[in-house]
Amino acid sequence: MAKVSKSLTDPTFLAATLRGLELEKSRVEEQIRYIRGLLGKDGLRAAKRAEANLVSLTPKRRLSAEARQRIVNAQKKRWAEYRRQQAKSARSA
Repeated sequence: MAKVSKSLTDPTFLAATLRGLELEKSRVEEQIRYIRGLLGKDGLRAAKRAEANLVSLTPKRRLSAEARQRIVNAQKKRWAEYRRQQAKSARSA
């Protein structure tokens, strides 16, 4: 990657950066207006309802105490095996 020769505090550099970001912002806002126009009022309301429903469609997963304990035991077993392998490779080195 080429080294930037201009300082980040250079006013002309900052002004050009700001102008570029404002142009990008106006393009995005134009696209949003276009899509909202395609949806219309009823479509926009439906889109908002659909987005709200997505949150409710993914309920929080709850684990039983037994399931949590199985997970804990399996993780302890994996770590024990990992530590055994690390000790074995340290001894052989």
